[in-house]
Amino acid sequence: MTALEFSYQVSNFSTGLKSFAMSLTQNREEAKDLFQETVLKALKYKDKFVDSTNLKAWLYTIMKNTFINEYRRNRISKTMMDSSPNSYLLNSVAQPTIAAEMELNVQEINKSIVSLEEEYRVPFQLFVDGFKYKEIADELNLPIGTVKSRIFIARQKLMNDLKDFNRTNN
Repeated sequence: MTALEFSYQVSNFSTGLKSFAMSLTQNREEAKDLFQETVLKALKYKDKFVDSTNLKAWLYTIMKNTFINEYRRNRISKTMMDSSPNSYLLNSVAQPTIAAEMELNVQEINKSIVSLEEEYRVPFQLFVDGFKYKEIADELNLPIGTVKSRIFIARQKLMNDLKDFNRTNN
């Protein structure tokens, strides 16, 4: 595929990529930055793309990985090393009231996750912890389709349990 064809194909997916970026960041400016970074990486590494594979999946993977890496980078940059003899890691929080509110939100979400039936909670928690569907399927000795279905059902149940939370916190 020529560079021009590649650029054209990438531009065909721009609307979907922008929507995906918005769903990841929940912020218009950050979504624009994520989209631009994704396109830049795709163009920069177009020689790594294999013509017979799925370009859309490749682009979405680049975006997801870029988002995750940026999230981790931001999280690490907010972590300080305590110079006491025990060397604790401290997360800096600018406003204690926001931190307290976030803690309550996290507690409510965790309570909903814990309330899920075990058959849904375990695959969902593994997925949240960063395991891939295949890894979860192997770990739980389940077909991959069953794992995907259980994670989907867990998400649906959590969205239903937390729908009041979603309305009040947007």
